[in-house]
Amino acid sequence: MSRAVRARRRTGDAGQAFPLYITAVAALLFLALAFFAVGRAGATRNGAQTAADAAALAAAQDYRDQLLTGFLAALGPRPGTGGGWQDWLAGLGADRGTACRAAASYAGLNDAQPELTCDQGEEPGSFRVTVTSEKAVGRSVVPATENRHAKASAKAVVAPRCTPGAQPTPTPTPPPSSPAPPSATPGPQPSGPDAGQPAAVTLLCDGKALTVDPRLPGAAVRAADLFAVHLTD
Repeated sequence: MSRAVRARRRTGDAGQAFPLYITAVAALLFLALAFFAVGRAGATRNGAQTAADAAALAAAQDYRDQLLTGFLAALGPRPGTGGGWQDWLAGLGADRGTACRAAASYAGLNDAQPELTCDQGEEPGSFRVTVTSEKAVGRSVVPATENRHAKASAKAVVAPRCTPGAQPTPTPTPPPSSPAPPSATPGPQPSGPDAGQPAAVTLLCDGKALTVDPRLPGAAVRAADLFAVHLTD
């Protein structure tokens, strides 16, 4: 075989292989772009999940703060209309709608749309929040991602940590004495900041005694002392 024939054959083989190289490079580029799109979608989904977690926790924490306020008010001299302090301690009486509005506010702070779903569970202080990401996945080689938003859900609960403990036995009221003569000077009447105030109550919180004295500023008790907030499935 002459040198000219062999040269033409090598040139022909190279020309036939070139389209294969182009196809392989294009396929690799497409796969790289597809993986990039999947990664971006995953990042959007993770961001939405973070927003859902934050919103659900915000709802539960707002509900917990309401429970503390109602509990302390029920211990005071003018109890509220939401029930006795035992009801507040059990997680009853707070406004769930107010708690869901707090969830919407936190969702907006975490790159989620403020319009969300806030389902209140059967048990008091239970909130399941579903959010939609503010930003779409964006344009990519994967069809229909330009206007696709990620959705995520999270559930948070408020769990009471305390139960009523043994309360002090009230001092028996002495029998009425004989009426004093008209000329006698009446005895002193109770006055001062403690007049009409209830006594301190004892609670059992996680197996430990906790005394709440409503006569102290803020009763020296925190919401976290009485209620736990956590995410759940």
